[in-house]
Amino acid sequence: MQVTPEHNEKIAKITFASVYPHYIAKIEKKGRTKEELLQVIKWLTDYNESQLLEFIENKTTLREFFENATLNPNAELITGVICGYRIENIDNPITRQIRYLDKLVDELAKGKSMDKILRNQSK
Repeated sequence: MQVTPEHNEKIAKITFASVYPHYIAKIEKKGRTKEELLQVIKWLTDYNESQLLEFIENKTTLREFFENATLNPNAELITGVICGYRIENIDNPITRQIRYLDKLVDELAKGKSMDKILRNQSK
């Protein structure tokens, strides 16, 4: 699938507050914990739980969320298909970063080990 500028803009405007509860529900339904989700988000963005709560309270958009993140240097190791899009072929940096997080949440929900999800950097 081809990512369009309209698609990029649409997902960049989504608030973190609107997707975070869905992430929690998805992983908890599969027996994973909120703490594991927080670990995954921390690994990708370097945000801690209090910062995430601030983003939720402030209705921070995903664009703002990722523009201010300190992305893990190993994030580019996140590859594959998410929502019909091959991550490594997404040109728009914000869209690619949003899909990185989506992919990590999917991997968590699918029962992958934290070591693999964190690209062997959890030690």
